[in-house]
Amino acid sequence: MVVNQERSTETRQRQTKIPMTHHVKKLLITLLKVTLSAAIIGYLVYDAMHRGNVFANLCNEPKHWDILAAAWAACTLATLLTFVRWWYLVRALGVPCRFADGIRIGFWGYLFSLAPLGIVGGDVVKTVMLGHEHPEHRTKALASVVVDRVVGLYLLFVVASSAILLTGFWQIPLPDLQWICKLTFILTIVGAAALGAVLGPEAAVGPAVRVCGRIPRIGHHLEGLIRAVRMYRHMPVVMIVSSLMSIGVHCCFAITCYLIACGLPGTHLSFAQHFVVMPLSAVMGVVPLPMGPFEAVLDFLYTHVPVPGPAIAAGQGLVVALVYRLITILIASLGTYYYFSNRREVAEVIHEAEEEERAEQGT
Repeated sequence: MVVNQERSTETRQRQTKIPMTHHVKKLLITLLKVTLSAAIIGYLVYDAMHRGNVFANLCNEPKHWDILAAAWAACTLATLLTFVRWWYLVRALGVPCRFADGIRIGFWGYLFSLAPLGIVGGDVVKTVMLGHEHPEHRTKALASVVVDRVVGLYLLFVVASSAILLTGFWQIPLPDLQWICKLTFILTIVGAAALGAVLGPEAAVGPAVRVCGRIPRIGHHLEGLIRAVRMYRHMPVVMIVSSLMSIGVHCCFAITCYLIACGLPGTHLSFAQHFVVMPLSAVMGVVPLPMGPFEAVLDFLYTHVPVPGPAIAAGQGLVVALVYRLITILIASLGTYYYFSNRREVAEVIHEAEEEERAEQGT
């Protein structure tokens, strides 16, 4: 009897130790991310303050609030279009998700993707939430989120490459910029080949997918992910429409950045150049940090791209990037309505997402 009690006590201790270890690990990772983000932003601000007076000009010189309001509207339109694109991909797989639900879940994902102290990411929240509301379509929920992310990311390179060619950006006689242009072209070509391979015929792709499935630890998840994405291989119209929406999204974000620059004091890049620098900076958004990489790249490009007339002040790109971040936070705040009106459901979804993530790490 005593032996059984001791065994049950040990079992309970092991069961409580795993979640505690998981939460401590998540907390340490989150603190590391926030620390790195703060260090990057802090360095950029310090560097800008010691190389110019851009922050003093921002405070003392007049701003064009009507243009900044237009920037907010353009960014809101782009954000809503990303929700519509994802909802369209969900519906294409036969998931009976209403348009209002797609916007609601999209706002939840957007809100969590911008929260630096969030336990789970926005894509995870969208996947689990859709699977929670439609449990018979969990695999399709994963496929829609992955394809939405992949299409959006790849079209960033397409828009950037097109703008580089159309504006002659690649002809700027600066080694760093020419290297960035070449890398963008290479990634665009490689991305097209990778998408073609993943969405190719089963006879050609199937064996390679099964080989991926035999990779230790991650093989099972990788194979499941590829097969989920391949659900769209017989839907060319869906892929074309979602790609066109992605181009619209990235164009709206570039216009947002340009309007922010016009609304703030100081010299800025041209309208066409923003269609290059904004996608290239946004690509760094895939780095799992709350802030930093996007701001650093935009500030670097603003400093190095030549413009006619007065030179762009040091730190001007950083100011534009920070205002852009502020606008995205204002847009995400609209999603708090959905959050507070469904707090219990959101809490259940977050718990479910944590459990799934813990189970995957344990396999």
